[in-house]
Amino acid sequence: MKALVKAHATPGLWLHEEPVPTIGPEDVLVRVRKTGICGTDIHIYTWDEWASRTVAVPMVVGHEFAGEIVEKGSAVRDLDLGQRVSGEGHVIGMRSRAARGGRFHLDPETRGIGVNIQGAFADYVKIPAFNIVPLPDEIDDEIGAILDPLGNAVHTALSFDLVGEDVLITGAGPIGIMSAAVARHVGARHVVITDVNPKRLALAGEVADVVPVDVSKEDLASVMGRLGMKEGFDIGLEMSGAPAAFEQMIDHLVVGGKIAMLGIPARPFQVDWTKIVFRMITVKGIYGREMFETWHKMLSLLQSGLSVRKVITHRFDVAEYERAFEVMKRGDSGKIILNWTS
Repeated sequence: MKALVKAHATPGLWLHEEPVPTIGPEDVLVRVRKTGICGTDIHIYTWDEWASRTVAVPMVVGHEFAGEIVEKGSAVRDLDLGQRVSGEGHVIGMRSRAARGGRFHLDPETRGIGVNIQGAFADYVKIPAFNIVPLPDEIDDEIGAILDPLGNAVHTALSFDLVGEDVLITGAGPIGIMSAAVARHVGARHVVITDVNPKRLALAGEVADVVPVDVSKEDLASVMGRLGMKEGFDIGLEMSGAPAAFEQMIDHLVVGGKIAMLGIPARPFQVDWTKIVFRMITVKGIYGREMFETWHKMLSLLQSGLSVRKVITHRFDVAEYERAFEVMKRGDSGKIILNWTS
């Protein structure tokens, strides 16, 4: 099979011929149809400090996928050959207190498909049956391939009650944009999304009914005045990993405001904890999805009218993968889909 492989400990990926994975009794083999490129894949492609200390070479990368089951292990029940599926990219152990208590997303033994385990940028991927999520007929493979990042957006956005609330989102990357769409869909009042990239702010306005703000040109206080807001934002969704954005968010929250933080800073930074303490702000760290409640909620949101398709801005055949990665590295895109079936 063809696969995108981190074959060397240097920048780049390589399109190789690899053996089709051999599945175990509790696995399924998925014929991959579509995949999405993630920020994690960019880290691996550029071979930055995080990637070089995390990813063992060689590694088939990629973890956002949709396809169909072509083989299943002898112990697999309730899944069928030919069934259209996506899947959870975090493979857990079952020994920890969290996992045994059903809080699977908190398992400390979690390993990532395409990071620690051979991944989905391939004609075929081996997935534990436990991680498989069947796709309803109305959710096509293209949307199925971006359910992993949509799940991050849903997990972050639904961490707090948004109904009637004013929401500030810092970072107009694809996940930030999708979280804005979720916030509006579930009943937030004002949703403001900030960035300094005009293309991504324009995309946010196309995907969702939000207020895009270029913070290099406009002050958040003036935006609040324009919207008739008196005190500040009730909820903050931090998606950028930028220290300045986090500080700005704290300064524009109401007393008792809440922050869900998905963005990962490139390096440690100082925080004025006195502001957080005296203003009684709650900060919740988010990583991945709640398994499998987030999957249930995002499929239901899509079935009830949530639309995120416009966040997909580019589509490439896998043979054009280098071009696809370069487009994403420039920050000129939303989600990028790789097609594995042409």
